[in-house]
Amino acid sequence: MPRPHPPEFRHRAVELARLREKPVAQIAEDLGISDSCLRGWVKQADIDEGRRADGLSAAEREELVKLRRELKVARLENEILKRAAAYFAAENVLPK
Repeated sequence: MPRPHPPEFRHRAVELARLREKPVAQIAEDLGISDSCLRGWVKQADIDEGRRADGLSAAEREELVKLRRELKVARLENEILKRAAAYFAAENVLPK
């Protein structure tokens, strides 16, 4: 997997692509990245800046990841509590 590019590099690449002085494929080649990578950066920048409505902004994506993690932990804790309740209930029902 290639190393991630710094945000400044991405921002400048998006600016160059938006100027449309050269084709996106040529800009990507000059920068040493793939055409699809640059197009994805432009699309994400458009979503983040409100130019496009079809997709999640970076902040929304970050929040979604956080909420999914929290839900996973809550479900795990709930399962543990169910098993503990069943264990203690069974222990209290049987005569000693």
